[in-house]
Amino acid sequence: MADVNTAPDATDVSTNDIGLNGSGSLRPEKADADFGISDFFEYAAQHGAELVDLKFCDLLGTWQHCTFPVDTWDEATFEEGLGFDGSSIRAWQDIDNSDMVAVPDASTTRVDPFFERPTVSVIANIMDPETKEDYSRDPRYVARKAQDYLQESGAADTCFVGPEPEFFIFDQVRYEQNQRRGFYEIDSSEGAWNTARHEEPNLGYKPSYKGGYFPTSPSDTFYDMRSDMTMLLRRLGIPVEAHHHEVGTAGQSEIDMEYAPMMQMADQFVWYKYVIRNVAKQAGKTVTFMPKPIFEDNGSGMHTHLSLWKDGDPLFAGDEYAGLSETALHAIGGILDHASALLAFAAPTANSYHRLVPGYEAPVNLAMSKRNRSASVRIPMYSGNPKAKRLEFRCPDPTMNGYLTFSALLMAMLDGIENETDPGDPLDRDIYEMTDAELAATETTPETLEEALIALEGDHDFLTKGDVFTDDLVRTWIQYKMDNEVKPLRLRPHPYEFFLYYDN
Repeated sequence: MADVNTAPDATDVSTNDIGLNGSGSLRPEKADADFGISDFFEYAAQHGAELVDLKFCDLLGTWQHCTFPVDTWDEATFEEGLGFDGSSIRAWQDIDNSDMVAVPDASTTRVDPFFERPTVSVIANIMDPETKEDYSRDPRYVARKAQDYLQESGAADTCFVGPEPEFFIFDQVRYEQNQRRGFYEIDSSEGAWNTARHEEPNLGYKPSYKGGYFPTSPSDTFYDMRSDMTMLLRRLGIPVEAHHHEVGTAGQSEIDMEYAPMMQMADQFVWYKYVIRNVAKQAGKTVTFMPKPIFEDNGSGMHTHLSLWKDGDPLFAGDEYAGLSETALHAIGGILDHASALLAFAAPTANSYHRLVPGYEAPVNLAMSKRNRSASVRIPMYSGNPKAKRLEFRCPDPTMNGYLTFSALLMAMLDGIENETDPGDPLDRDIYEMTDAELAATETTPETLEEALIALEGDHDFLTKGDVFTDDLVRTWIQYKMDNEVKPLRLRPHPYEFFLYYDN
């Protein structure tokens, strides 16, 4: 395999080499920060690109795209951008003020491996066509402002983020919701419920509920698929630390990216979900990042590791609890102090709160701990190296918008450092050995999305410092989630209600 940081020579580039099943690098040899507009055209020509796919992330975290013949672009495209209808993008513009502009960022150029015709992809920033100003509801702009605010604060200059996204790989899914019927159905050849299914032949090898952590093949039936995902991510310049089967049955998986600066990781996360979904689809499978698709089995989280650095030095190592510095403790204090509001972004769906319940390794307690995985903030103790000292916020899940969530977590840490917020006593005890009084004194995560949104409404001043998040964005987020998720769910009877009440 070509080194992930190099591109093949022009004489070596071929469609087979850069395609889905190729081995060539899919990212430029030149570092992103040094890759400019002229480099884009040279790179596109080098790879025989006929098309350029312009991608941007909407407020909810979905990647959108529009494709152009590459010969229709010139240097002015990267300055003036390309127009689109902002009223057709969720939670953005009204129809009477709909025009928006997507401005390509040449430094994000990659070869897209999923199209039949040679295509390069570029991530865009969103701009108002009249004012020529960055759009305040563009999540990528929020992350750029958060990075600037960090450097202006003087507290640190780099925030490293290392997420651990989990997901399920299913054979198929069916669902419907209307006035007369509401149901969902998933299936997986690896599902514990299929041990008695008539197969030709049924060989077993189906991990039990909550029994799927780290099995070898043949029980780990998706090893090869995860390996394909891993190597493709590496070809795109996204380093991967490891992949493995997760605790759940039915193909629950985890592929961990190596930590990276916050803005870089936010870009990598949208590529990550794009790659995982498309590799699975090519194999005739379907992936969901839903936090809790299976009843009575572990859900899918996205534990997020965070550390702050300054002038190349780690700031979280010290002589306090768990080998932390006072700076780290105050950063943890900021996250715990604002945790309920943070979850409106970090666990942003109604389904998220089916995961955040006791009994499934879920982090329901708003406290820190060295090794207690029910605590919302864990301090990994695997290494004594000061560079490895970090905190792990365990509440997030992969339905998040990474640009917004990583930015919100950074702002909470900076708020804690500025105010020297005390994180409280660590929760190093087994929660099942605690008294009712002790449990009652331990603050827990919100039980519903609505509770998290209410918390955000009352606690978002820390986000609007430096105009990183605007009041408009916060209000828009809350209103969209209430009007399109919380209230519609409240209107609909749940299938389990028929089981409970039909014959009452």
